[in-house]
Amino acid sequence: MKDFKKKIGILVVVFSMFVLAACGSSESSDGGPELKNEGEFNFIVSGEFPPFSSVDKGGELTGFDVAVGKAIAKELGLKPVPEKFKFHGAVSAIKADRFDAAVASHTITEDRKKAVNFSEPYYYSGPVIFTRPDSDIKTKEDLKGKEVAVSKGSTYEKSAQDFTDQIKNYDSDATALRALSEGKHDAVITDAITGKQAIEKGFKIVEQEQLGTSEQAIAIKKEDKELLKAVNKALKKMKDNGELAKLSEEYVGADITKKPE
Repeated sequence: MKDFKKKIGILVVVFSMFVLAACGSSESSDGGPELKNEGEFNFIVSGEFPPFSSVDKGGELTGFDVAVGKAIAKELGLKPVPEKFKFHGAVSAIKADRFDAAVASHTITEDRKKAVNFSEPYYYSGPVIFTRPDSDIKTKEDLKGKEVAVSKGSTYEKSAQDFTDQIKNYDSDATALRALSEGKHDAVITDAITGKQAIEKGFKIVEQEQLGTSEQAIAIKKEDKELLKAVNKALKKMKDNGELAKLSEEYVGADITKKPE
């Protein structure tokens, strides 16, 4: 009887160790990507960066980033769950494993790559100087000593730091552009498409010099290599079959998915 109880005890311990090991696994049971919620692709967007992400009149998230995230979820056979999140905290949120990914127009930088992994680029952009029509600012050299507004935590903030120490931070690029249009600050550095959309909405601003090109990609937790592979595979398929370019045309009005020559 004692031997029987001893064998039962050993089996219980072994089973418990197996369960704990399974729960501590960094991958799903089938060896696929680790997800916050089974069957879902939980991704964050800025929600304040039209035409890439914004909130429509019905309270729903819309824009190119949102559409790309949903298309990736479809390719992975998952339910898309987009959520609005402040841009300046997005990388930290992914690093802390709060979401599966950030499809939020992040420019790939060396600093950000220390915190998260990035997918292959899904579109190409670059910082542009915007001013009011009567401004004497035409080039980056003219920004010396001027007050420049930017989105907090963006690469545009770092671009501005190369030319002036008078920088004003806003929660979104759209808010910074509106402030410029209303007579505040001397210039704004932001994405060309975002600035052009603001002009179409009646903002009293004009485009000046472009300061370079950049690669925009999806941020994913460093530990989740399988999700990175799956996302890159989905993006490649979307590029090859033209779906990514189609989404770009629909939401941005141009194909920005091809690398500039």
